[in-house]
Amino acid sequence: MNFFELAWSILPALLRGTVVTLEITGISISIGFILGILLALGRIYGNKSIYIVATTYVEVIRGTPLLTQLFLLYFGLPSIGIMLSPFLAAIIGMGLNSGAYQAEYFRGAIQAVKSGQMMAARSVGMNKFKAVRYIILPQMLRLVIPSWSNELIYLVKYSSLAYMIQAPELMAQGKVIAAKNFRTFEVFIVVAFIYLVIVLILSKILDILEKRIRIPGLQTQAV
Repeated sequence: MNFFELAWSILPALLRGTVVTLEITGISISIGFILGILLALGRIYGNKSIYIVATTYVEVIRGTPLLTQLFLLYFGLPSIGIMLSPFLAAIIGMGLNSGAYQAEYFRGAIQAVKSGQMMAARSVGMNKFKAVRYIILPQMLRLVIPSWSNELIYLVKYSSLAYMIQAPELMAQGKVIAAKNFRTFEVFIVVAFIYLVIVLILSKILDILEKRIRIPGLQTQAV
């Protein structure tokens, strides 16, 4: 069996793993998105206690490996009676991890919005909540796309770590197939190609989105 015949024969199993990879990525990035906004707002507009909690969370999560966090959720929690499925542990772990990184993207984008806009909103009678909701956040979401897109791309690739806790995603399917036919190099060439296709498609979609919602005349990008 040549390479192309092998690739065609293993493609259905790899595509099943690809679906799981996309599910993990989609749910995790959504969890991280919501958490990231809350953390960013807490660090910028929260009182001292909220600031300390949000900052501590971000620093702890960013300062520890994602794989360690996944192991704590999947292998550690059962010791205190909490059992998570591999899929659930993967999305919780990656979502919580992504939230810390997204918080920094969002914080940079919020700080890129001129402070005078908050003052102007308050001067016309808006409270802080309404000013953030209607003035700051819409601009932040448009400014953050170039840097935030990196997190989405990274998360697609980081999802491969889920195979370490037995989640049946793309990398896990590739490992199972390679263990059966002993053609490891060819199998993982196909796996790498599928990841590449996913990343290229997402990058193109994000490029189109960025161009469509770019703020006219404003070239500043959040760091």
